[in-house]
Amino acid sequence: MLYFGGLFGVVMIGLTIFAVVDVITSDEGSVRHLPKVMWLLLVLLFPLVGSIAWLVAGRPVVGTGRARFGAFERGTPAYPEYDRPGRFAAGNPDDDEDFLRRCRERAEEQRRKGRENQ
Repeated sequence: MLYFGGLFGVVMIGLTIFAVVDVITSDEGSVRHLPKVMWLLLVLLFPLVGSIAWLVAGRPVVGTGRARFGAFERGTPAYPEYDRPGRFAAGNPDDDEDFLRRCRERAEEQRRKGRENQ
């Protein structure tokens, strides 16, 4: 291995340590292009090239979700079927009058059945 002294050597050691820790703590399913063990070997055997390759090509991408949402789209979909673009989602329950009407009708029907059973 070549000897790198001074500031460049310190930066290289710091980069290698960061890359090794980052590879180890990354989720196996989110690592790109190679298996996690191969990235670890690459970083350990070729510290400078392996660390740079990990940062450029192997590190998991953060924030892959949609960054912008429309006026009537939910910010964090709870179910995949709700992640369709352009799907209407009322921001305020008062905005969806039909929903509120159906809730009132259902509540009245349940009260009426409750009174009949007593």
